[in-house]
Amino acid sequence: MSSQDIPEENLPAEQDAHGAVGVADEKNPFADPGLPPHEHRVQDIDERAARRSERMVALLFTVSMLSTVGFIASYVGIPHDKSIFVFPIGHINALNFALGLTLGLALFSIGAGAVHWARTLMSDEEIADERHPIEAPPEVRAKVHADFKQGAKESALGRRKLIRNTMFGALALFPLSGVMLLRDLGPLPGTKLRHTMWRKGLQLVNMNTNEPLRPSDVQVGSLTFAKPEGLEEHDEEFQTEIAKAALMIVRIQPDNIKDKRELEWSYEGIVAYSKICTHVGCPISLYEQQTHHVLCPCHQSTFDLSDGARVIFGPAGHALPQLRIGVNDQGYLEALGDFEEPVGPAFWERG
Repeated sequence: MSSQDIPEENLPAEQDAHGAVGVADEKNPFADPGLPPHEHRVQDIDERAARRSERMVALLFTVSMLSTVGFIASYVGIPHDKSIFVFPIGHINALNFALGLTLGLALFSIGAGAVHWARTLMSDEEIADERHPIEAPPEVRAKVHADFKQGAKESALGRRKLIRNTMFGALALFPLSGVMLLRDLGPLPGTKLRHTMWRKGLQLVNMNTNEPLRPSDVQVGSLTFAKPEGLEEHDEEFQTEIAKAALMIVRIQPDNIKDKRELEWSYEGIVAYSKICTHVGCPISLYEQQTHHVLCPCHQSTFDLSDGARVIFGPAGHALPQLRIGVNDQGYLEALGDFEEPVGPAFWERG
């Protein structure tokens, strides 16, 4: 049925622009339904109700702040391997449960506080606005600025100081939860990348026999792998430490050593170099006794052990670090200190 078929007495009466409807005619066959009459909330007419809502919003923001503090306290204080029984879930990790509960409560409280604030204290009048082109002419920008100022005024943010202060507190504290999670990236490396287990007086132990090395155990042209004295395979940190401290022991005729420092740091032609390739950290294991070259099997980086283990081929960026060695009173090979530069691939703190 068209609007022309509706009896005139049943058509909505023409009202004002804020809630009225116009009469349908031939030019506008569909009447504007308008807006329903505005009903004031109890907070709009009763200041005591408004203050109750203000206190409720502030309470929710305060709960968010306490939950954020609880998140940080749980992260620091609860052991990661502790479990608790929660009905009806059963036994779960206490740390995960506490972090999830406090983080969820902190987020929920901020959201619930904002929603309660908007529904009970901010202006709820509906305002119709005509559509406008996508571009924003000066008068539209002026209107946006005016609307923003009006919205800020109606939000009562300046007058409701309790809400404002607790909201700022909740929003300021909540990001600390994310900052605390950065701890899971691991402890700060400190100087661990610069140092190994080697120190003055530690004996060189054969990786195959697990026995200390004497100079007579290393023959010209042979390749021997060594580890620091006291490092055993059953140790918890074995893999971490051997990845930095593994050595290649090679004996070269002193006359064939070209690098002066290499000769000074050797013992009767026995040189000790890091086994860890300076490209991506692969273990070097291929030795050519005629040329004194060692080859990394991963990407074919080649180092000359008779010339300071400099790179002569491949993608490695720098020479293998050398360990200064000597002989102790018992006749065993020993380290005279740690490497003077980080072993393995280069890193941003190198140097």
